[in-house]
Amino acid sequence: MTPAFTSSACRVGVIGAGAIGGHVAARLAAAGHQVTLLARGATLAALRAQGLRYVSGGQAEQRHAVRAEATPETMGPQDLVILALKSQALPAVAPSLAPLLADTTPVLSLNNGLPWWYFLVSGLGLDSQRLHSVDPDGATERAIALPRVLGGSVVASCHCPEPGLVVHSSGGRVVIGEPAGGLSERATRWSAVLADAGLGAVASAQIRTDIWLKLMGNICSNPLSLLTCATSDQLVDDPGVGRLFATMMSECLGLGRHLGLTLPTTVEQRMAQTRQLGAIRSSMLQDLEAGRGVELDAILGAPIECARALGYPVPTLEQIFALAGLRARMAGLYPA
Repeated sequence: MTPAFTSSACRVGVIGAGAIGGHVAARLAAAGHQVTLLARGATLAALRAQGLRYVSGGQAEQRHAVRAEATPETMGPQDLVILALKSQALPAVAPSLAPLLADTTPVLSLNNGLPWWYFLVSGLGLDSQRLHSVDPDGATERAIALPRVLGGSVVASCHCPEPGLVVHSSGGRVVIGEPAGGLSERATRWSAVLADAGLGAVASAQIRTDIWLKLMGNICSNPLSLLTCATSDQLVDDPGVGRLFATMMSECLGLGRHLGLTLPTTVEQRMAQTRQLGAIRSSMLQDLEAGRGVELDAILGAPIECARALGYPVPTLEQIFALAGLRARMAGLYPA
């Protein structure tokens, strides 16, 4: 089955109805696509009762008619499946997604940190290595065949003040590409669909580089905000924490280059970009405040797993991982 790219009614299944999933779903629904969200609990009830409520850039609240379902079986086959749920939840959910997948349905991963597929293709220093931090038993790898996967990276500041309501504060650029690299027809076509929906999407020939560049910010701001409850501008502006932030970023940059990635940036440039974003409350800080599980393994554990496999030293990342893990466990948001 070939997706109807020329139609205004592509069937898009969004797995995860949180901040990013809701942001993407709202834009696609507003553009006329048939959006179905996989949700549960209070979020499922709110979506069914009121639709998807969405606020962007301080404008008036909009309500979008979307389907909300509790199981993939009731969602049915989709033209595109977007993974926007927490990385730690994916191994349990992935085996249930088969009813969504028609013969040619791609699966676009928009998770934070390093995704499960990152080293399953060749070209980097850890070819064909499973990331046990994010897919410990290979459940996701088995459930979602690698040829279906489109890699993605989204840079947007969003939060959910209550179930079914998404507030988009800033950003929104989405990058889509093939895990093995190179520009493909499907990445180009689906990036055009998302771009037409106002998601600022572009196709990339080097999605793994794009993901690592985003990681350079998340690997610092997320665990440090978990430890301090500070916004990103407060982290980089504080003299001591700013130096710690730069050291962590330097280790991440060095590790990426050791893997063979071409990363056209410096720590100073990346720090300046972080500062320009203003008072951003990281996803981990939002999860801490809301009592939700944190993505510590995908954002910090997976890069450390890579470093250990390569014998590459990242002592500061290791120390912050230990501290952040203890903080999250004490809050009941991270497994012992």
